[in-house]
Amino acid sequence: MYITGRNSSFLNGYRRQRVLGMRASGGSLYLITTPRKVLLSSSSAPDSSKLGFSLLAAGFSLDLEWEEAQKLWVQEVSTAPSTRRDVVQLQEQLDRQLQQRQARETGLCPVRRELYTQCFDELIRQTTVSCAERGLLLLRVRDELQLTLSAYQALYESSVAFGVRKALKAEQGKAHLEKRIAELEEEKEELEKQVSEEKAKCEAIERQETERREIEEKKHSEEVLFLKRTNQQLKAQLECIIAAKN
Repeated sequence: MYITGRNSSFLNGYRRQRVLGMRASGGSLYLITTPRKVLLSSSSAPDSSKLGFSLLAAGFSLDLEWEEAQKLWVQEVSTAPSTRRDVVQLQEQLDRQLQQRQARETGLCPVRRELYTQCFDELIRQTTVSCAERGLLLLRVRDELQLTLSAYQALYESSVAFGVRKALKAEQGKAHLEKRIAELEEEKEELEKQVSEEKAKCEAIERQETERREIEEKKHSEEVLFLKRTNQQLKAQLECIIAAKN
């Protein structure tokens, strides 16, 4: 049977022990417990030394101690064979913990991974109690999965770091480009200002030249008219002189 252990871990296959008494140590009170013997029938009980070695090889400490609320708790691995009811309770506890700890159903979720890892460890423990060889084989499968997940996690973290570096580099490049754009826009405004000034100068010169040309044309017209009038007068005088001689 499973119980709620340290840090709300519920899939560890440990059982609380019978309390013998309390003692003071270093100013704190500790709960003194003793292991409870598991009674198995001779026909179904596995070899105790082999079972203990298999549980240790599978990563289950036979004695687990921790301090909580100034009390020392001791647990031992349950070596009782699991029943169908135990598996159903394990599934119910898993679903309840997933809901209580608000694990995400999709995507990466450390909480969901932790709970399913604990569930798999508990299934390995149950299998190891029934068949040590099958439990050790499942242990190899678990370790291989963990290695694969670690490799993918390292690859993911490397990809994230690479993406962050590229993003920072792009951000720096963006800042440089924005600065360059601002400089070019300022240069453009200065050139547009110069163009406007040159256009104004050109228009002023055109007006001056137009006025000067009009004045020159008027002066030229007056001179032509004066010369024509003078020519007519001289021609009239010449005709008068010629007529007088005749």
